[in-house]
Amino acid sequence: MSKIPTTVITGFLGAGKTTLIRHLLQNAKGRRLALIINEFGDVGVDGDLVRGCNDEACPEDDIVELANGCICCTVADDFLPTMQKLLDRPSPPDHIIIETSGLALPKPLVKAFQWPDIRTRATVDGVIALIDADAVAAGRFATDETALAAARAADPNLDHESPLEELFEEQLGCADMVVLNKADLVDGETLTAVEAQVNAETRPGVRIVRASHGAVDIAALLGITAAAEDDLDSRPSHHDGADADHDHDDFDSFVLTGGDVADVNALTEALGSVIAEHDVLRVKGMAAVAGKPSRLVVQAVGPRIQHFFDRAWREEETRRTGLVVIGQKGVDEAAIRAAIAPLIG
Repeated sequence: MSKIPTTVITGFLGAGKTTLIRHLLQNAKGRRLALIINEFGDVGVDGDLVRGCNDEACPEDDIVELANGCICCTVADDFLPTMQKLLDRPSPPDHIIIETSGLALPKPLVKAFQWPDIRTRATVDGVIALIDADAVAAGRFATDETALAAARAADPNLDHESPLEELFEEQLGCADMVVLNKADLVDGETLTAVEAQVNAETRPGVRIVRASHGAVDIAALLGITAAAEDDLDSRPSHHDGADADHDHDDFDSFVLTGGDVADVNALTEALGSVIAEHDVLRVKGMAAVAGKPSRLVVQAVGPRIQHFFDRAWREEETRRTGLVVIGQKGVDEAAIRAAIAPLIG
């Protein structure tokens, strides 16, 4: 029996992983896909966003959410049992897609495919790293050592090693393909410069694809046949070694909950203010808007805030607002709650 191919989709917070997966489901071309979604935060935003994109390609029973922590830190407890259940089904999927948390290291997850009960039945077809071209162009996830050295010299309070830089390097170093997403937000010259920067961080032969809104041909993403679990030595990691640990103590997350939002513009303006003042990395979630039958998706990456109505609230759903806020350690939760809570009912 041939192994079931599995694609690992990684990328920093807000790079567009869920948007890419929605695109895959809508263009599955007859493939039956299963999804394993790992989120940072307690609200299942990503799972809600992909449900119903293409019920034939991915029935709801084939969407599994892991919310007990970062998938790379809970491989034995969460990921392996989940994979075994998918593989043991009478009609297993044609392809499995794993969306990692934006703070996950991909290599420990790939290594898990060497587990005896997994390696004979599934293989890592490829590791796809999504990069937010606009964010990199703005220097938010810079990997230029000279620029970083200058920044550290100018700011004595800056950590000796930023976890953001490390995560960016880890995800690029493990990739079989890099999708330079949100290419429409930067000009051609800037995009070429970002691509050169990203290329310097990847392994030889890794293809870089430019995309907008996660629109990449499914034939390019699925079917790489990398068998990444057999190629771990070529994928460098800061955490290689038996005693290496990885945790997310450098980050805090919390959930803002409420009822109907009376004024969407007021909410986005307030979010923009707290993001700028408190250097919030990511805000994502759903909002109920007064007088509107559809739910509002809210996505913020750094200072860039987007919102759109994606579908009507279902009868069995409770209309509510839930926003996950992610920041670096010490983010002022009380101040952010005080600024946003009055606007979300």
